[in-house]
Amino acid sequence: MNQTPEIEISVQAVAELLNQSEESETRCLLIDCREPSEHEHCQIKGSQLIPMNAIPDRLAELESHRDQTLIVHCHHGGRSLRVVEYLRANGFPTAQNMTGGIDVWSQQIDDSVPRY
Repeated sequence: MNQTPEIEISVQAVAELLNQSEESETRCLLIDCREPSEHEHCQIKGSQLIPMNAIPDRLAELESHRDQTLIVHCHHGGRSLRVVEYLRANGFPTAQNMTGGIDVWSQQIDDSVPRY
């Protein structure tokens, strides 16, 4: 039986998962829960924009990903943590929050992603 992963995941671990996801059948879904204007400014390649306030109305879109690794990020990790808590409470036990958000991603993983 699979164990529920920790609620927080580091940007380094996310980068590894995304690389593995590209190379294998195992898919990892990266959800950006920021606002569209933030997403226009900068984004992580392959992320799917679902703003925080749209998550409840768009849960059906995530149904096919229920058994996959779901990673949620925002700017610094606060909004995405709340989204992960909501997703876990609604039957997505593998949802995880990317600690530090896109800001830490930009500093530690990909400095071509603009900071704001």
